[in-house]
Amino acid sequence: MTPPSIESERPDAVFTREGETWLPSVLSRGPWDPLAQHGGAPSALLAHLAESAIAEPGWQLARLTVELVKPVPVAPLATRSNMQSARSTARLTIDLLAGDTLVARGHALMLRSQALALPDGLPAASPARLLPAPPDCSQPLRIPGLPEGISFYATAVEALAAQGDVSRPGPGAAWFRLAVPIVQGVPNSPAMRAAAAADFGNGLSWVLPPDRFLFSNADLNLHLHRPPVGEWIGLSSETQVDASGAGLTLSRLHDAQGPIGTAVQTLVLRERR
Repeated sequence: MTPPSIESERPDAVFTREGETWLPSVLSRGPWDPLAQHGGAPSALLAHLAESAIAEPGWQLARLTVELVKPVPVAPLATRSNMQSARSTARLTIDLLAGDTLVARGHALMLRSQALALPDGLPAASPARLLPAPPDCSQPLRIPGLPEGISFYATAVEALAAQGDVSRPGPGAAWFRLAVPIVQGVPNSPAMRAAAAADFGNGLSWVLPPDRFLFSNADLNLHLHRPPVGEWIGLSSETQVDASGAGLTLSRLHDAQGPIGTAVQTLVLRERR
């Protein structure tokens, strides 16, 4: 039987669960190594695992910190987790393991939702909305230096340019939508969609020539003050780099109604050999 990680045909989902094992398909592939996953794939999986850990309804993901300890392989993964819960919060640590090797760790903060009657006249976020909205965007996002072929960024996600010129270095904005389920047979949740999109910030706002430098992220810190509505997640991103070999990308996240949160990535900068 051919493993899902090397299927020649397009799979139906990024991950398939077999018992306690998660099997990534070619749709999880990243831009730097065909044998390693895009950071959005394990991030979205960790969001799913955090949400699934609480059976009681009425909880929402407020923070997800993903530590990409090693390149996450396009290979079977196991998980282990620990949770501490209180009346209004639950904190989870979830490990992804390839064999006995820790490859990624997620720290999730879940909040119990509570309806509030907020006062009128609260300060509005700036900008209130990311424009143009997805229906008014027609140019597919193509980040320079990324190879073509079946992958997470080229096949599992649909992306539309919104602001800036991604062919030139500097800040940019785009809309992202999952084209397939993250987990076979499981609908993509709002948190999963946000986690999948949030990892695109460093590519969207690249500042170093991708033919000369690698600028992969070692982590992802996602904060959501409300669950996104609809399938499209907007990112407005900006990257800063330093000659020490470190960088930082800050992304503001939106849905069609307005801001939903922020994401920060720590970048590892290296010259291509």
